[in-house]
Amino acid sequence: MRDKVRSMFYHAYDNYMAHAFPHDELKPLTNNFTDSLSELGNLNLQFLPQNYNGSALSLIESLSTLLVLGNFTEFEKGVMWLSENLTFDVDARVNLFECNIRVLGGLISAHILASENKSWFRNISYNDRLLHLARDLGQRFLPAFETPTGLPYAWINLKHGVMENETTETSTSGCGSLILEMGALSRLTSDSRFEGAALRALRKLWNMRSSLDLLGTTLNVLTGEWIEYSSGIGAGVDSFYEYLLKAYILFGSDEYWDMFHSAYLAVQKYFRHGPWYHEADMRSGKATYWQLTSLQAFWPGLQTLVGDVAAANLSHREFFYVWKKYGVLPERYLLEHATLHPTERYYPLRPELAESTYYLYQATKDPWYLEVGESIVASLNSHTKVDGGFASVRDVSTMQLEDHQHSFFLSETCKYLYLLYDDSFVAGRNFVFTTEGHPLPVRSLWHERLPEAYITSNRTSFKTSRMSPLSSQVCPEMIRGAKVESACHVPDLRVNHRCTSDAECGIDSTSCRKRTCSIAGYCGLWRFVH
Repeated sequence: MRDKVRSMFYHAYDNYMAHAFPHDELKPLTNNFTDSLSELGNLNLQFLPQNYNGSALSLIESLSTLLVLGNFTEFEKGVMWLSENLTFDVDARVNLFECNIRVLGGLISAHILASENKSWFRNISYNDRLLHLARDLGQRFLPAFETPTGLPYAWINLKHGVMENETTETSTSGCGSLILEMGALSRLTSDSRFEGAALRALRKLWNMRSSLDLLGTTLNVLTGEWIEYSSGIGAGVDSFYEYLLKAYILFGSDEYWDMFHSAYLAVQKYFRHGPWYHEADMRSGKATYWQLTSLQAFWPGLQTLVGDVAAANLSHREFFYVWKKYGVLPERYLLEHATLHPTERYYPLRPELAESTYYLYQATKDPWYLEVGESIVASLNSHTKVDGGFASVRDVSTMQLEDHQHSFFLSETCKYLYLLYDDSFVAGRNFVFTTEGHPLPVRSLWHERLPEAYITSNRTSFKTSRMSPLSSQVCPEMIRGAKVESACHVPDLRVNHRCTSDAECGIDSTSCRKRTCSIAGYCGLWRFVH
């Protein structure tokens, strides 16, 4: 299986290098290219200069995957080309969020890996050129944050800053998922502006949450007012939750932990319905849209990171059921009718299900997850592989293909599938993967402080009490053998479990089911949600 995934990656990568490089992404059906760095969000191409040759996006996205596969020679060639040719001094309007996670994250990750392993280089001496490029790009991001609220514009021109009459609408993910890359850039350059801008935006966003600790999906960066009040754990919000936890792991600040803990419990209380997660109104908590979105498939992986493995497994199995039903995972699936969304029926080679499969296998070593990976690989080869690479699926009901090989297929989909069968690259090392699959090492020097729970002398005490990894802030690996509550646990309002309404009852610590108030006035699992 490892060799099959390796072959998949090189089929996609080699075709990109042959037919699209140095442009951004490959069109595998026509052996052509697209400069998607400036097209994300259906951008009008009038903003692109005639001599613009792309940012080699797919090459940047591939660098860490090349290292995972052990191809140091191709990694060196990629670093050399980027060092000599890449420039961001172009009159191009880009999406801040996408450029941050794909380009800035890719450059930072590759720089760290290159600087820590200079023996990989045979023909050049690595001189931190990727970091210089990352800093230049980060500086071009900063004008986007110059708003009354500190929330950044969604779009920025790399040469001229914020364009006149630029849209003021952005998403929760768009302004709340910048802290890993920009925080790492500040730690590497000793320039606090990048982390400061991202953190101010994140704090402002968190202060805009409702009394239920829920956030909406879209907002106005100038007024700080919500535009779309309905949200879930999928598109427009997903990486916000992901980055709260991963920022805590990477930087060690309890501020990130406190935000994540509150947000996670609110998700479990208002979005969860059995193994599924619907959308709800941030103001009332009432369900709005009963639909699965393919981006939600990252959630079991995130739950695995906090030790909520049982709940992660339940949701993961439902996502895999939908994958098996159609052969791939459709962009939206209507839960109430158990059918496809009428228009969003596509599959753009997304990695989220493979990502969660990798995390769950690492946590459980259950060989069933290896079989899931085998099924994913078989589907990709059967339905999306073409002579010129791997093509997105336009309609999962007909398997009609679309002429686009997204860069995240190289940076994430192939990487997580490969690591599922060969994790030698990460074995014995601590990494946080960004939302684009770029590995960032966990460094003690980057931590404000380590929680006491991580101190070796304290570990024995964990075996004597009942706890949740979420509440104790402990990696589940440290407490094997202990009775561990699920991280979804929400205690009843009163310690004696007395109640007058369902609102005073919490969520069960082992089954993650909502507890309800009985006629006699006690909280318990009196009825179940199916």
